[in-house]
Amino acid sequence: MGEGRPIGPPLQAEGAMEGTNLTRREFLKAAGVAAGAVATAGLLYPGRAEAAPPELKTKHVVFIAFAGGVRSREWIGSPNNIPNLAKLMKDGVALPNIRTQNVGHYGATLSLFTGITEVMGIRENQRGEHPTLFEYLRKQKGTPANKVWLSCGQGNQQLNFSYGTHADFGSGYGANVISGDGIFNAEFKEVLDAFGRPKALTEGEGRLLDKLRGSMDAEQLKRATSTGLSNDAASVKKIENFILEEITAGAPKVTGPGAEDAKATRVATNILRVFQPTFLGVALSNADVAHGSFNAYVDVIRRNDDEVGKLIAAIQADPELKDSTSFFIMPEFGRDSDTNQRNGLDHGDSGPDLLKIGCIAYGPDFKRGKTIETHYDSIDLCPTILHLLGGKADLSRAKVMKEILA
Repeated sequence: MGEGRPIGPPLQAEGAMEGTNLTRREFLKAAGVAAGAVATAGLLYPGRAEAAPPELKTKHVVFIAFAGGVRSREWIGSPNNIPNLAKLMKDGVALPNIRTQNVGHYGATLSLFTGITEVMGIRENQRGEHPTLFEYLRKQKGTPANKVWLSCGQGNQQLNFSYGTHADFGSGYGANVISGDGIFNAEFKEVLDAFGRPKALTEGEGRLLDKLRGSMDAEQLKRATSTGLSNDAASVKKIENFILEEITAGAPKVTGPGAEDAKATRVATNILRVFQPTFLGVALSNADVAHGSFNAYVDVIRRNDDEVGKLIAAIQADPELKDSTSFFIMPEFGRDSDTNQRNGLDHGDSGPDLLKIGCIAYGPDFKRGKTIETHYDSIDLCPTILHLLGGKADLSRAKVMKEILA
């Protein structure tokens, strides 16, 4: 072999750093240059480095899933139908160009809570495979069970919005669930009248009270989880008292078109007053009367606006909630462009009135009096809500709707 490099490691200068030919001074100087390059990368190439986000004022979020299929032209496009929401829209943010890819009530509504387009048949209503907003929030932030609520109008299927079947999450991270029509009805009023307000209960009376407990997701009340995030005894007692107060206050007498939605919203309003939850979801459904009657459908929209107005008033009257609560309302999808043979509206033509929905957002961290024309997907709502509360929808590819932020 001819002359070449000597075999073995290169000789190091005196004081050189191990594994280099640089002296300590030269090494630190080079490192300083590199650090400077990293520090300025965000200035030269925005997006490569992000500044720390400003601290958000939102500490509570209320989301109303205006489900049942509500076409934009009958709500955000008709301010006379929604005077309370129209005022909120004027003071907050309107997002008219949100699209959905699902036209089954259950799957489309569940998608709003998971941030994932839930592929389900139009009549499927089983628990989903993905974690919900409630689960993300409780697992990531350690939020107590009595600070996470779901109020729904009718049907056991809506209880399934509380949690999914994902192995890393599940029932131990679900929400407290109250079904307005499932509890605030004549049957439970009769149970209450049979033994009055709870005192020292006999065994038989205890069984009757268990019927009241059963109106909630019983697993949430009784489960002892390894995470230690279930309702404690004091919370259970407070919840039971809340239920009894609602029954004696006349909630079972709420009747007429949209009664189930009205009960769900009324219960949600009082949940805010009593528990001041971190996150409260409200799942409505009565707009689906549109299949048989356009006029009844519009009546439901107007009644829901009236009830939501009371909920907003309750937020604004509460010193803790007033300046720290963000509010969203959005349908799961719209309705067909043309009426059916019964002068109603179905949801199957895949047209723009069906797939393009709107959203109203109002809160301390949002722009005021703005209409944002950007096209978002309905599933973007989930990561947006979690962002406001310091969480993240890890399994969702949806994005945060950052344009609404001030």
